[in-house]
This record gives sequence, C-alpha cells and structure tokens, in this order.
Amino acid sequence: MGSERETGEDEVMAEGIAETQIDEQQMRLGSSLQSEIGKVLVGQEGMVEGLLIGLLCGGHVLLEGLPGLAKTLAVQSLARAIDTGFSRIQFTPDMLPADVIGTQIFNPSDATFSIKRGPIFSNLVLADEINRAPAKVQAALLEAMQERQVTIGGESFGMQEPFLVLATQNPIEQEGTYPLPEAQVDRFMLKLKVGYPSQEEERRILDRMASGQPIPEIAPVTNADAILSARRTVEQLFVDEKARNYIVDLVRATREPGAAGLPQLDGLIEHGASPRASIALMRASKAHALLQGRNYVTPHDIQSMARDVLRHRVAVSYEAEAEGMSAEDIIQKIMDTLLVP
Repeated sequence: MGSERETGEDEVMAEGIAETQIDEQQMRLGSSLQSEIGKVLVGQEGMVEGLLIGLLCGGHVLLEGLPGLAKTLAVQSLARAIDTGFSRIQFTPDMLPADVIGTQIFNPSDATFSIKRGPIFSNLVLADEINRAPAKVQAALLEAMQERQVTIGGESFGMQEPFLVLATQNPIEQEGTYPLPEAQVDRFMLKLKVGYPSQEEERRILDRMASGQPIPEIAPVTNADAILSARRTVEQLFVDEKARNYIVDLVRATREPGAAGLPQLDGLIEHGASPRASIALMRASKAHALLQGRNYVTPHDIQSMARDVLRHRVAVSYEAEAEGMSAEDIIQKIMDTLLVP
C-alpha cells in the first residue's frame, strides 16, 4: 500500500509539472535583464536577483546597506531596462505625505479643487533612503503598497500595473535615520542586505568608473506586458504538497520554535513571522524557480529565499541580542534543523 501511494504521488507531481509551460522568452527574461544591468553594475548578483524576483512577483523590495554600494544605481538600471514608467522619491526629514501621494489644489478662478498626483503614481517607484523621512511620510506608502491605490481628498485612485516600490535604506545606526514602522516593513516581500564588493569586483568598479570613459547606455529589453505575462506564469508554477508543508513549517518555527524541535530558540524570538510571510515565501520561491528555468519549485528555491523573506519579519529578543544572535542566525538554525522534503 505504501509503495502504491508513493507512485500515485509521483504521478500527481509529474502531471502538475507538465501543466505549466514556460515559453522561451520568459525563460530568457531574467538573464536578459541581468545582462543589461551588468553593463553598468559590477557584481551584486544577489541584489539584482532579488530585484528581479520582486518584479516577477509584484512584491516590494527593501534594500539595506551602507552608502556607496550601488543600491540606487541598481534600481535605476532595472527601471531603464524595462520600457515602463519610473519615478524617484528622495526621502528627507522635512517631507510631508503630500510630497509622496499628491494633494488637492484649490483653483480660485472657479472655486473648485483639482487633484495633483504625486510621484507615487508610476510603475517602478524608487523610494531612496526611505528611513530618513519621519513615520507619517513612510506611512503614506502603506495604502499604495498593500491595496494598490491611493486616497486623496476622499477619492481613491488605483495604481497602474505593474506597480512596485523599490526602497533603499541606510542601517539604523546611521545618523539621521528613523526606524520603519513594523506595519510598513511587513509590506515589503523581500529585505535584501547589500554588502561590500569583493577585491576583484572593486578593482573592476575602479577601472570602469574612474577611467573617464562614458558609461554604456542601458536599453529596454522588455516591457510592462511581458512582465505581467511572466507574473501570470509564476503564479501557475507547480508546488508539491511536501514543499508547501515545508514552507509552513519554516514560518511556524519562527513563532513556535519549541514545537518545531528547537527548544534552544525559546526566549530568543520576540515575535515570529505572520502568515503573510508564508505567502511571500511561496511566491518568491516560484519566481526563483522561473529564473532557474524550471516550472516547479524545489526545496532549494525555498531555502534560497527564506532569509530575504523572513529576516525583517522575525524580531529577536534582548536575550538574543545579548548573545550576539541576529534574525539571520535564527533563520539559519531553523533551516539546519527542519527536515527537508
């Protein structure tokens, strides 16, 4: 009976995989964008891949790193490689919510109000140094990021798809930064940590940027319709029941580590990830599979995306901080302990 059940599961999995077909153009989409962005950006492959996954899922991305690590350049390069709308919002301490979403303008000639839309009304929105603006400005993005609409003067305006907020922030230890509200941090599907380049990459950066030669122009290699088509394909990729259970087990382990066989983590987690993290991890794993040219999700896809999806959703306790443990350390221990399907 056991072998018959396993054979049946294999047949169901094979049937599910065969149902989703990826055309040649969608398989080349990720490599085409990476190649075009590589004309101006040296290294940072992990950051670029994370941006592409956010693009393919429609999930907002938060980039965190010290100044000078090409966060803004990466987002601008991605926007130029897509034939779609792009706007940049430079966040500063004196900004108002109206500077982001827009406001009502009074017309004295006919005593009426008109709507002036803000820079949030675009396809790709670069929120540069988002944590340098006060909380009320950061909160102005919440409705647009979650409901895909903005309310101005009691009237709601929908965002044009594809709509994506790509935000950069400096580490909170930097002077002049404000911590993002938890509700807003959770709106970001991915939080990418941007580190220093390697010695070889830094030498290539030096040769390219300090040579006096013009930087190559980035040409659009795709458009909004192709991105939306790829998103529909991502949604249809096959995810086996065991992989779905693995996603749930990973996320629940951040809330109930003892029940997951990790009693050593009890007391180290202030609060774990919500069900929104499970949804984000599944969607991100699907996009990762598409970038690898597969029409099905493997445990490797899930593990590859777990840190980026969970690191900003797991809050460590004071006890963990005293032991020098970060959210990434806890996520790694969970992945090392849970059985992989």
